[in-house]
Amino acid sequence: MPMQSVAFPTLGCKVNVFETELIAEKIVGDRYRRVHAGERADLYVINTCTVTAEADRQARQLVRRAVRQNPDAKVVVTGCYAQMDAQTCAEIPGVDLVVGNSQKLDIPELLDDLYQGNLPPILLKDIDREISLPNQLLQGFEGHSRAFVQIQQGCDQGCTFCIIHTARGRNRSFSPDMIKRQCQRLIMNGYGEIVICGVDIGSYGADFKDNEIGQVNLSALLRSLLEIKGEIDGDYRLRLSSIDPAHITDEFIDLLSHHSSICPQLHLSLQSANSLILKRMKRRATRALIYERIGALRAALPDLVLSADILVGFPTESEAHFADTLRAIHELEIAYPHVFRYSPRPATPAARIPSQVPALARKQRAKAAREAGKEVWMKVAKGQIGQHKTVLVESANDKATSDPGWSVGRAANYFPVKFQETDAVKPNAHEYRRHENRSRENQRQKDQKCRWVDLEITGVGSDTLLGRRLDREHG
Repeated sequence: MPMQSVAFPTLGCKVNVFETELIAEKIVGDRYRRVHAGERADLYVINTCTVTAEADRQARQLVRRAVRQNPDAKVVVTGCYAQMDAQTCAEIPGVDLVVGNSQKLDIPELLDDLYQGNLPPILLKDIDREISLPNQLLQGFEGHSRAFVQIQQGCDQGCTFCIIHTARGRNRSFSPDMIKRQCQRLIMNGYGEIVICGVDIGSYGADFKDNEIGQVNLSALLRSLLEIKGEIDGDYRLRLSSIDPAHITDEFIDLLSHHSSICPQLHLSLQSANSLILKRMKRRATRALIYERIGALRAALPDLVLSADILVGFPTESEAHFADTLRAIHELEIAYPHVFRYSPRPATPAARIPSQVPALARKQRAKAAREAGKEVWMKVAKGQIGQHKTVLVESANDKATSDPGWSVGRAANYFPVKFQETDAVKPNAHEYRRHENRSRENQRQKDQKCRWVDLEITGVGSDTLLGRRLDREHG
């Protein structure tokens, strides 16, 4: 049988990206060669998202695009949208198989039966009873200088606007030993940044209390991952994907303040900064707790940069309620607000609330929140001028600049920094020989995934910092 092409179009969160790579590494080999997600392929495995109504629409659009690219291809749809609305996915012309999240990682083993016609059109199990969990170590992420490592699955919170806890099931923490071995593997394979991700990472270890592993929490896991530095070669840093402010404990703050290998940047699962709206959302934190925890963080980490999920237009949200959130973007200095407009999700309590916010008001509030974020970003960015930053140079797939002679690196605080590759400070006399040999060394490092460059921040562009190269580059 001739080698077939396979593409893995993926929507949604970092967990989806991690799971797609697990599936891809099992499929790609003697029978299948991987092609870009937008290319024509013989097999499409489409990993979907359902966090908003817009995500559902994008999922359907992605499936139809794949079918148009090759009407004869086998098309497999999986992910959260497939879990929540399998029938709609299956009814899209050209779809051969819909697989829920419970069996997502089993897709490579299902392909032979798919081609032989031995499978029903939908494979969907109870996500709370059965779930496929990683059973192999991932080797890498094609085209990326950063790697994602999932540490847990699911969520026990059940926010009133959200269906992800239904699509993903209850909280399940992965083995600390497997997580550590996964990080070690990726670092040894040349990845300089490991992004710790999950559906609700602050709940990590809560389900271990009654079994043989014992009590393990997120801080304990991070401490074990920091020990890797003394066990293998390779420079790396850890970044957290998202955390609920209620999970920012004193232990967690102390850990971040004493370990520079954990990035001084956090993405908050914030949603709102009004206590009444937070209560109606069934969030864990109040406005007072959010401000207290962020204040404690900034006292320990003055250079901390914050991003946050912001949900505007939740049912019953008034202009006064929204004003609390808008003020929080400024007062908490949220430089990267990830703004969503509320959209009713089927079977969620919030969808049944009579006082739905009009669509136009939701749109206007989203715009205002984004504008506030731009103002904060510029303020925080200007405060970086004159500082020295070690950046991890991003690959083309990480949206590095295409300008000739320029590259983009990501600082530990998440700011992208654009710099000229040839703009290096002249070395002093005792470093002259190393300077002479740099071109050869740079060429060697260009072949590695992980390339670190030291920069001085000299200015601010429209969406990046501007940097001037210092003398040191290392891999």
